[in-house]
Amino acid sequence: MSSAGLNKWIVSGNLAADAQVKTIELRNGSTAKVASATLYVRKPRNRDESFTVSLSIWESSAAWRKLQYLKKGSLIICTGSVDANPYIASNGNQPRAGLEMSVLDIDLDVVKGLDEADEPAPTQVTEPAASGTPNGKQAQPQPV
Repeated sequence: MSSAGLNKWIVSGNLAADAQVKTIELRNGSTAKVASATLYVRKPRNRDESFTVSLSIWESSAAWRKLQYLKKGSLIICTGSVDANPYIASNGNQPRAGLEMSVLDIDLDVVKGLDEADEPAPTQVTEPAASGTPNGKQAQPQPV
């Protein structure tokens, strides 16, 4: 079984800056919004071998609805397709490759920069009534 068409990656790291949204014009003349961000990935064993991944989040993807939580320093997990962008380094003329990811979904691990006022109010779960009364209180016996 060949996996020539499979390009699904999962990468986690910290955002280097807040996501920037821009509107671009497509080939067919319509416009679309895309958010750009940079993910800083650190290897746990050897911190010298860290790298960055350029993220592109299109408004039609599931990741777009989490865009408001993408703040600098947030630890996120991205799922999507990755393409290499080769270039020649200016120091030493060594060939390098940058990674560009088209993000399909984002899982938020640690979100930075949210104040108490920005967080959504916690939802309250009400338990079903203990008896048939609408307020959940036990019916009191009536004196005769």
